[in-house]
Amino acid sequence: MSAKFGYLRFLAVAGLVPAMLLAGGCEVGDRLASEGKQPKFSPIVNPQDDPNYQPVSMPMPAPPPEIHAANSIWRSGARSFIKDQRAANVGDLLTVLVSINDQASISNETNRTRTDSENAGASHFLGLEQNLPHILPKAVDPTTLISTNSASAADGKGVITRSEAITLKVAAVVTQVLPNRNLVVSGKQEVRVNYDLRELDINGIVRPEDIASDNTISYEKIAEARISYAGRGQINDVQQPRWGQQLIDILFPF
Repeated sequence: MSAKFGYLRFLAVAGLVPAMLLAGGCEVGDRLASEGKQPKFSPIVNPQDDPNYQPVSMPMPAPPPEIHAANSIWRSGARSFIKDQRAANVGDLLTVLVSINDQASISNETNRTRTDSENAGASHFLGLEQNLPHILPKAVDPTTLISTNSASAADGKGVITRSEAITLKVAAVVTQVLPNRNLVVSGKQEVRVNYDLRELDINGIVRPEDIASDNTISYEKIAEARISYAGRGQINDVQQPRWGQQLIDILFPF
């Protein structure tokens, strides 16, 4: 049994090593190719050409009829006598103000203790108890045929403390105008400092009425907002576990 277990263990390890090499091969190759170099910027592309891009479809009310006043040069909703400078069409730009200061603290504690004790005997059971000493002479007492004890204890504690503060501005482009005139916006910003690259992505839906006169909008007024602030480079590599350790954490069952 021991030899068989050792053989199975060898097969499991032998199969795990190629899987680890395949999973981390691309990442290792990319890191070796960029060793000693600054992270490269992502190319500027049309957001609609992204393989993951999907046009937004939302429940829409019937578009209200436009009423034009006779002999009037003032357009409803305009902020200027000449033209409304706010984003309104596909390709227009607007500035998104991101100011997040989020803090949360959660603490949970659970304690559980349980003790059970059971005793049962059969001093007289149709005379059959007299035969028990012949079968098990040293281990049978008819008065205490069954005696069980069990005890269990569990103690669990969990603490989560989170503090996030992000203050950024990013220009976004209108990629779609919905039937009710709401705007689908997408913005991306990359900033490289030495050998680290910080990336900010933002996507969502905005109402033209929520866009300020200076063509800016605060992030909390964006519906279905998707905001991502991350980075890549030397510092990010140090903060991440090695790819082999990550693969073991995923595959190891114990």
